[in-house]
Amino acid sequence: MAKSAIQKIAMNPSENIAYDKLVLSQENVRRVKDGLTIEQLAEDIGRRKLLQSLNVRPVLDGDGEETGSFEVPAGGRRYLALGILVKQKRLAKNEPIPCIVNRSGATSAQEDSLAENVHRENLHPLDQFRAFKALKEQGLDVEEIAARFFVSAATVKQRLRLASVSPTLLELYERDEIRLEQIMAFSISHDHARQKQVWERINNNPNMREPYYIRRLLTETTVRADDRRAVYVGAEAYEAAGGVILRDLFEQDGGGWFQDAALLEQLVFDRLKIAAEAVRADGWKWVEAAISFPYGHTSGMRRLYAEPAEMSAEEIARYDAVKAEYDALDAKYAEMEDADQDIEDKLDQLGGELDAFSDRPQVYDPAQKAIAGAFLTLGANGQLQVEAGFVRPEDEPRAEVDYEEEADSEDRDVSQPDEDGAGVVVNGRHTNGGSDTPEEPEDEGIKPLPERLVFDLTAQKTLALRNALASDVDIAFVTVLHALVLQVFYRFAKDSCLEISMVSNSFGQVQGLAETPWAKEIAERHEAWDRDMPDSDKLWEFLLGLDEASREALFAHCASLSLNAVVEPWNKRPGALAHADELAATLGFDMVEAGWSPTLDNYLGRVTKARIVQAVREARGEDSAQLIDHMKKDLMAREAARLLEGSNWLPEPLRLGGDAAVSEAVEVVTGDVTDETAVDGDAAELPAFLADDTGMSSDEPVTVPGEEPDHLQAAE
Repeated sequence: MAKSAIQKIAMNPSENIAYDKLVLSQENVRRVKDGLTIEQLAEDIGRRKLLQSLNVRPVLDGDGEETGSFEVPAGGRRYLALGILVKQKRLAKNEPIPCIVNRSGATSAQEDSLAENVHRENLHPLDQFRAFKALKEQGLDVEEIAARFFVSAATVKQRLRLASVSPTLLELYERDEIRLEQIMAFSISHDHARQKQVWERINNNPNMREPYYIRRLLTETTVRADDRRAVYVGAEAYEAAGGVILRDLFEQDGGGWFQDAALLEQLVFDRLKIAAEAVRADGWKWVEAAISFPYGHTSGMRRLYAEPAEMSAEEIARYDAVKAEYDALDAKYAEMEDADQDIEDKLDQLGGELDAFSDRPQVYDPAQKAIAGAFLTLGANGQLQVEAGFVRPEDEPRAEVDYEEEADSEDRDVSQPDEDGAGVVVNGRHTNGGSDTPEEPEDEGIKPLPERLVFDLTAQKTLALRNALASDVDIAFVTVLHALVLQVFYRFAKDSCLEISMVSNSFGQVQGLAETPWAKEIAERHEAWDRDMPDSDKLWEFLLGLDEASREALFAHCASLSLNAVVEPWNKRPGALAHADELAATLGFDMVEAGWSPTLDNYLGRVTKARIVQAVREARGEDSAQLIDHMKKDLMAREAARLLEGSNWLPEPLRLGGDAAVSEAVEVVTGDVTDETAVDGDAAELPAFLADDTGMSSDEPVTVPGEEPDHLQAAE
């Protein structure tokens, strides 16, 4: 049996039809503008001419004959764009337009219009990425590409960045094995090897393939641009030194990430070294420089303060003249009944000049600078901070010694046998058969009292003085205050007869403690008192001269510095911690009122997901907890911080509840596992960010890590 012949398809003919013979068909299905505007399409046609023919049908008269005109059911936007070019006189009215003419009538005009739009497949994003890359390689810059395709320069940069992702990952994207959002996250890094390494790490765990986690892994060894080190060095200097800044072109990145942390820290050290040398050149004995110092790093050092520079004879004379003129004019103005603007302006001028005298520069005594030093560090905003005027204990001035008298004393200290051999002479004193009372030759004069006798007599004096002190509450208060002030402000002074020892823990191991409002307020109060302190031998008179309110305020400040309510697993003190709660209750103290609230840094970013959910549940209820219990760790912590705002919620160690709260606090410290040591269900581990601010210090004269010369030792 013979096979039937397959009917061949005949294409509609292509014709060039003058533009003025074409009209837009009312059967065109496109009604809503989408994509490029008509004006932009006209510009594109004007640049590269028409790339796609129009689909037209002949217009028939009443007898079914062609009229010579043609309607355009498919390609209406191109037709309108050509019309704009005609109006702009860039295209002739009778310019031949390539058209596909449908005379068969097998399909309707609406069907043809719909088919042209429905059957069109949008360009795959990867093809667009590669096309932009090809144009870039042909010599077109970003702005030119953006202008030709009517997109923003930022869009072109994003597409070019995506085209720089590892070809291995792009192949996965082409096969729909990886999402566009993940490719966007991988584009942060230019290191293809690192991109593939991260993909291998997360590929087998769908929960770890979220874009935010990819970004976190790619930037775990980098330094954020808002880090104090990055701000101090600056992006321009870092890039000039060969550093690379990773940027996220698809999300806000706060300036990006400095990829080479080692290079960044070396630049920080280099700049700090120069700054430290400049400070030391001002006359200081030593300078210590570091990215940051632990809280309490000045403990054990005496603080010196600058004083206003002395005025010259000419300045004193000018000050006296201005002051006299101001006082006379002020007295005159006080007697006037009506206001006088000229006099007020003159008083303002003279007052400003007097203020300038009061605000003259603060200077240190050169002799004091010769035994003192300064600390250089970076503030949280990346600005250089200088704390000067600290004297180390070993640099404190020593009392001058009469070396000739000391030599004579040493000669007398040599032990010699007595004439009869029954004893020896030690330190100028005779010992004779163990007797406390040496025999005194009449011709040697009066000898010192025996040590034992002196001890007995002064013991009686001590008890009598104790009895007298107990009867005078005010002086007893001043005496205890004197002992506390010596230990708080003078550290190594031993000028108190009271055997009271005070311990003040600085908790220097707690990161960021110095930036808390409580630490700043304590430091300001301490410095204000420290500026008023006299030499230790004049402290007693100073305290007696204070009014009662000032003495009480100073006492409270000193006593407060010895308070310790820290929970330590190796040093459990339930009684002391319970007393701290009783003290807080008596004071009406509460951490919420003091200004504490849970944040990513101080709590939420340092505990497990279960504890984050528990915190929200306790503060806002089960419904709020269910809103976040399915989230990834980072997103959960951020959302929890928002939910806990204004809730007055506190973690167990900060709550006041007597023994129960203390027990819970101890359990938290000893039994809870944080994300720094354990793995969440949805995350393998926390990134090992380079958050440890390696310090740099100097003994003599300046020390900066990374330097090898003998006089500059690297600090751990």
